[in-house]
Parts: sequence; structure tokens; C-alpha cells
Amino acid sequence: MSATLVDGFLAQARRRPDAVALTGDCEEVTYGTLLARATAQRGRVADLGLAPGEPVGVLAVKSPATVALVLACLLERRPVLLPSPTLGQDVRARLTDAAGVPVLLTARDDDTATAEPRAPARDDRRDGTAFILTTSGSTGVPKAVPLPAAAVDRFTGWAADAFGITEDTPVLNHAPLNFDLCLLDVWTTLARGGRVVLADPGRAARGAHLFDLLHRHRVEVVQAVPLFYRLLADGAAGRALPAVRHALTTGDALPSPVLAALPPLLPAARLHNVYGCTETNDSFLHEIDPDRDAGPGPLPIGRPLPGVHALVVAEDGSVVEGEGRGELYVSTPFQSEGYLGASAGTAFAPHPRGLPGRRYFRSGDLVHRAADGTCTLRGRTDFQVKVRGVRVNPQEVEAVLLTHPLVREAAVLALPDPLAGKLLHAVVRGADGLDGLALRGHLARGLPRAAIPSTVRVTGHPLPRTSTGKVDRERVARTLLPG
Repeated sequence: MSATLVDGFLAQARRRPDAVALTGDCEEVTYGTLLARATAQRGRVADLGLAPGEPVGVLAVKSPATVALVLACLLERRPVLLPSPTLGQDVRARLTDAAGVPVLLTARDDDTATAEPRAPARDDRRDGTAFILTTSGSTGVPKAVPLPAAAVDRFTGWAADAFGITEDTPVLNHAPLNFDLCLLDVWTTLARGGRVVLADPGRAARGAHLFDLLHRHRVEVVQAVPLFYRLLADGAAGRALPAVRHALTTGDALPSPVLAALPPLLPAARLHNVYGCTETNDSFLHEIDPDRDAGPGPLPIGRPLPGVHALVVAEDGSVVEGEGRGELYVSTPFQSEGYLGASAGTAFAPHPRGLPGRRYFRSGDLVHRAADGTCTLRGRTDFQVKVRGVRVNPQEVEAVLLTHPLVREAAVLALPDPLAGKLLHAVVRGADGLDGLALRGHLARGLPRAAIPSTVRVTGHPLPRTSTGKVDRERVARTLLPG
């Protein structure tokens, strides 16, 4: 078995040129054709006249042409920045500047590419980088995250073995191409000869279409944010998808009503809750037992993957041994070496006790570790605020809101108040008949008084989300909450 992503793809294309590589909401593309298209694009990338190892930006428009262009860059050993096509021009410019990307390419269906000059060349490039991913931007401007090729290869090897991705395995790609989920959906699948089933972003929110897509292509491996599974369950109309062997949820809390819908929808699937950050890739895994995990509260993120080292660090900086609560520090075989550009800072740090030999990513996630080592998310360190002198975590309030059977989405933010300093405000997408008074009563049964939001707004419309499927808190605050 080939050890690298690129070598794996090349081996499949040369040995099985007629095997299907890309399918779904696009034209069907074989491995041989994809290699030919990538080779043609490789010549165009080489003709850009860039210095060795200088990165290239590829606008992450989901299409076979874009996949071929990214493969061309990898074949040329050029780091690839994948900015979302939904980003505003100013944000995109800041990302390309941070990554030192001198040109941003947009792939066309005829396998040509338009080139847009961006930032001047920089001298802080990281040798051996494969992808430059971006964080979700759910709490601010996305950061540029370089991933070494060796880390990507280790990840694709782990993911393929963990979820049985081999030749001709159909794997759904629902996430945007700039999302780190694509390391499994797209790149692991191509490295092992599977079939990438691309979901059209224009129809990615239509539950009935998603069900038909999975059913038609007999998809076996699915990884997506919880919103996808709610859409899929809504579109299933009582039908099932027995071909799915592994279903992974990641990136956000899985509401209890959605979890309850998964066993009849995916009767043969093993269900997994995966925890990871763009900076570290997947770090924790919990196999969901629908009966055991059906109670109130968030799903556990489980235990560290093989090779992952994790610490729970208390507020005073001490390392928690055994059961306890604190910030999660993670060190994985798949992680970045740090952010690029002005975002570089203290997120990557040595062991709190100064032990040598390993750098940890300070996730900013608060976890509770049980006596058996199982971890559960309890909020964010950077979301903690004081409301009338009491420390409150808005994400814990969101978690309680999501346990209500009529709540589909929730966002809780702390906004400035001239008297109290900060006050909590909640926006909830709910079913018909739900009102703010009922939700305040629901919250009062599970939270201290200081954690009850001052306002609870109920809407029937989806909450705004980032390109990676997370609730866009800045847009919620700007458009749905009081100023």
C-alpha cells in the first residue's frame, strides 16, 4: 500500500484508470481521466514561474476541475491554500496575505484556470506543507493553517483503515472543499481508490435530494456536521439507507432528536462522534450507542485516537490527573506547526510543566474527563463571560436549549449592556408552537439564574452559518440580536 496521498492516487490511476474517482452531483470522472486533467493543470501551474515551494491559492469551488487543479499543485509539491468562495474579498485578501500566496487560481470546467495576483512573495513558507486550510471563522476572521504533507499522509492512512475506505468504496463529500473534513471525504478516498460522491453545494440543504444521492450511489461512509443529519432525516420520509456502514458527526453538538432519528435511518451503520480542530485534525473518537447516549446533555467526544496525547489543564495552569475539568490541550500526529501570518501566537505551546519533546494545541475547549478517561465538551474558555458578577459559559446554555424536543438550532451570545456589563441573548430555530416563555422555563430547570438569557428569540428560519456549517455568531449578533 502506498504511503503518501499523491503516491496512492497515482498508483490507482495507473493500475485502475477506468475505475470511478468522482461521481455524484457532477459528471462521472475516472481515475485515468482525473490524472490526465491534473497533468494538464500541472503544466499550467509550472508555467506560473513561482519559486520552489511557493504556495498557490485555489478557490475552493466544488467541482472535478478544482479537484484536478489541487492534485496538480500537490504533484508539483506546492502548498495549496483553499479559501472558501463565499468569503468576502477583504477577508480573502487577508488570508492570502497571511499565507504568502502570490496567485489565486480558479478552475474552469474546461480545465483552464484564471489567475488573480494576490500577495507578494514571503520568506516564511513552511517546507513540506501540502495544504493550507482555514479555520471556520465562526468567531472571527478565518486563520491560515498549514498542514505538513507527512501529517496529511499519516491522517489519510489512519482514516482509511479506521473506516474501511478501500478500492471502490463510495464516500460522501458534503462539506465544502476548504473544510478539513475533506481530508477524509476527498483526499483519503482518492488515495485508496474509492469513489468520492460530491454533493452539489447548491442542493446541499435539500434533505430529499441528499437522501436520493446517498441511496443512488449506495454510499458507505458519511462524515458531516449535525445539520446534515437533520436535513437527511427530514428528507428520508421514513425510508432507510442500509448501505451506510459508518456515519460520523463532527463540528458541533448533535441534538437529541437528531440522534434519535439515526438508528432507523441508518440501520446498518456504526455511529461515531468525532472531535478535532482544523489545527490538529481528528483527535478524539466516540462510538455512539443510541440507547446509552440518548439522555440529555452533549455526546461524549470519547478518548484520544492512537498516537494522540491530550491534557486537561485547570484554570490555574495545573495539569488535571484522572477525573476533572479544564481546557483541552491536544498533540496529534496529524497537526499543523502553527498559524501563518499575523494570527501566529500562543495557541501552540509546550507542556504546561515544561516537559520537552511535544507541542500542544490549546484548543480553547473546556472538557470534563470521567474516571474512565472519556471526555465530554463543556464549552469554550474564550466564550466565558461574567453576567452580573457570575461566570457563565454561553455554550453550556446552548447545550441545554438543544435538549428541548422542539429546538432545532440555537445560538447564545453575550452582548454589552450599560448596566450589567454583559447580558446573554438567545436565538432559537424551533418548530411551530415553541415560544420564548416555554424555553425560559426549560432553561430554568437546568441552569442557574445568571445563565438564563435576558432575551430568547424564536424564529422559524435557519440560523446563518459559515461556509463550514457552523453557526456564524457574528452574523447572528448583527442581524438577529438587539444592538
